[in-house]
Amino acid sequence: MNTASAPLLHPPRRALRGLAAVLALTLAAGCATVPGGSADPRDPWEGYNRSMTQFNEAVDRAVLRPVASAYKDIVPEPVRTGVGNFFGNLSDVWSLINNVLQGKPEGALYSFWRVVINTTIGLGGVLDPASEMRLTRHREDFGQTLGRWGVPPGPYFVLPLLGPSTLRDAAALPLDYHGNPLAQVNDIPWRNSLSALNIVDSRARLVGVDSVFQGAALDAYTFRRDTHLQRRLNEVHDGRPPQGADDDYPVYDNPDAAAPAALPLAPPDTPASAPASAPEHAPAATAAPAPSAVSGTEAAPAPGPVEPAAPDTAPPPAPARP
Repeated sequence: MNTASAPLLHPPRRALRGLAAVLALTLAAGCATVPGGSADPRDPWEGYNRSMTQFNEAVDRAVLRPVASAYKDIVPEPVRTGVGNFFGNLSDVWSLINNVLQGKPEGALYSFWRVVINTTIGLGGVLDPASEMRLTRHREDFGQTLGRWGVPPGPYFVLPLLGPSTLRDAAALPLDYHGNPLAQVNDIPWRNSLSALNIVDSRARLVGVDSVFQGAALDAYTFRRDTHLQRRLNEVHDGRPPQGADDDYPVYDNPDAAAPAALPLAPPDTPASAPASAPEHAPAATAAPAPSAVSGTEAAPAPGPVEPAAPDTAPPPAPARP
């Protein structure tokens, strides 16, 4: 019994040890070089995160992107829509639990009825009649639940193969995994196949987004990090983050953040300078009403303010003759 179980136990242990060693070496190599020289308070492990981002992008270019592109080209769109609906219905179950844990009755009711309607009328979640009934999805995970309970996000952290995250969200991943009904499938080949299909389908929906990241900013890593942290902040607070919640964690660099604050001062200065210039050129302004008098009847109110020019004409010579 022991001899039979030994070969089954040692390979996973060796694999875990090898993975831990690789991660430790990557962390050491990454922390040794931090580009830029200016540390972001949200990203104290920037060296490691950049190295892991490069590793994830290499794996994506070599494996995930070609498979996802082929899946998108071969599988018809209605089938892909049904696959996405099926896995979305499974995620609604975990969203229901997290809505309850966060004390959101509306989100919990919406998630509950979405699961009931899509599982029954929607043929196990392949169809999505709940969305046609305007039952919007309230997606929640345990990382958002921890944030709702007041747990800070912690440092920005790039996970191997999983991508951008934070220390809080990374700690919540085991519960997110086991909370998904897909993890409760006892048949290992079926569970692995469904998990692989979920990964490929999710990646197929993001084909082309990587080019947006590359073209949106000079530093794709910084842009991806900022957008991820801002998105998670909005998700935790349902799109209404408290005022000043990100003061310590600016979305962009502080020098650039100060520039937009100075922009609103420019419009008030321009109108203020216009009236100031008008008095300086007051004599030129008096010359302007003269052509307006030629225009017609509307010139009558104009001479009223410009009466000093009137005495220079005919009235003074008349009394001077006697």
